[in-house]
Amino acid sequence: MTNQTEINPMSKQHLFALIMWFATLAATAAVADVQKSADADSRSASAQGQTEEAAIQRVLTEFRATRIPLGRAMTIAERLHDGSKTADISFEVDGPPVYRVRTIRNEHVWENAIDANTGSITGKETTSSLKELDRDDLANIVALKWIKPELSDAVEVAEKAAAGSALAGGLIRQDGKLNFVIVVASGDNLKEVLLEPPEVGKQDTSRH
Repeated sequence: MTNQTEINPMSKQHLFALIMWFATLAATAAVADVQKSADADSRSASAQGQTEEAAIQRVLTEFRATRIPLGRAMTIAERLHDGSKTADISFEVDGPPVYRVRTIRNEHVWENAIDANTGSITGKETTSSLKELDRDDLANIVALKWIKPELSDAVEVAEKAAAGSALAGGLIRQDGKLNFVIVVASGDNLKEVLLEPPEVGKQDTSRH
């Protein structure tokens, strides 16, 4: 489905930043900001690293105990609105473990929390329009309309490639290229799998 598949063992710092990015649906610059901040002060970096390591281990522990795989959570969310598809999804453990899923259709964006143990909808659905998104977020979601493979396809490929189970995924821009980025729990490790959709590559080339 892609021109390129890249699997990276992730640094704790990068991993924590990426998980937080998916969880908060923030701009991709958050990763760089965390890295720059840590590099600026070694003592602060050490303390931050311990905090991030603890957070990651908590996520892994909770994730291993869940019953609903990420792919099924995506399907549940997409069935709430016929014709919608997943823009991004993340596993969260701020309270009872849930998958935070954002789906889109035409100009509409919905965000739902799926209970990671029962598959039921929990909390209140959030509805917004594309016009309410920030510039980077909007660009990524609009790009989904030009991509033939969907996030669910990328998740399936990533899980097979990294021999594990996905806990977060979405479409983000890295080094000027749009890629599906999937975070996969493989054994005691977390891996970042990059998948480049062919259509996006062609579209970017034509624009530049």
